[in-house]
Amino acid sequence: MHRRRRTVLALSAVIAAAAPLLTACGSDAHPGAAAVVGDQRITVSQLENRVDEVREAQRAAVTDEAQYAEAIAQTGTLTRDTLHGMVLDQVLNRAAKDAGVTVSRKEVQAFRGELEAQAGGAQALEAAWLQQYGVAPERLDANLRVQIEAQKLATKLGTDTSQPAFWAALSDASKELGVDLNPRYGAWDAEKVGRVDAQTPWVREVTAAAEQQPA
Repeated sequence: MHRRRRTVLALSAVIAAAAPLLTACGSDAHPGAAAVVGDQRITVSQLENRVDEVREAQRAAVTDEAQYAEAIAQTGTLTRDTLHGMVLDQVLNRAAKDAGVTVSRKEVQAFRGELEAQAGGAQALEAAWLQQYGVAPERLDANLRVQIEAQKLATKLGTDTSQPAFWAALSDASKELGVDLNPRYGAWDAEKVGRVDAQTPWVREVTAAAEQQPA
C-alpha cells in the first residue's frame, strides 16, 4: 500500500476512535467556541458549517431516502469526529512547522492526481473520501495536504505515522498549543493527542442518587 495511503488510514483511525458526544453546558471561558487551539478559536458556527458541508454532500450523492438515512446512521458521530479532525489538523500543522516541514500546492495536486488515477477519476475519489472519511468535496485538497504534511513530518523524524516517535511530536505540539475543548464535546488529551470524555462527576452523582430512590 502507498505510504501516503497508510497515512490517511492512520489519521482517520484516530478520528474514528473518538468517544461519544457529551451534553454538558458550553465553556464559560470561551463562549461560542467549540475549541481553542493556541490563539485560534474554532467556533461552534465553523464546526456546524463543516458538518453541514458533509451532510449536503451526502444528500447530493444519495437520492434514495433509505440510502441517505443509512449514510446518516453510519456517520452519527460526525460532529465530534469533525471537531477532532479540525483540532488535530492544527496540532499537526504546529508539529510540522516546528520541524521545518512545508507542503506546496504542487505536491497536493500531484498526490490528488495519483489518488484519482487509483480511484477511477475525480468524482470517484471525492465520493470515496466522503463515504470513508466524512470529507466534503470542497475540503478534499485541504485534507490531502494534511496527509502529505503528516508523511513528510514522519520522514523528517526518521519514522512513520504509525510509530510512537511521530505521535510524540504531535503530543509535544499539542502541549505547546494548549488545546481547550468546549465541555459539551469532551476534553483534549495532549498525551494521547485526541479527544476524550470530559470528567463530569455530577453525572455520576445524579445517576447514583436516582438509583438510591425507593421504587
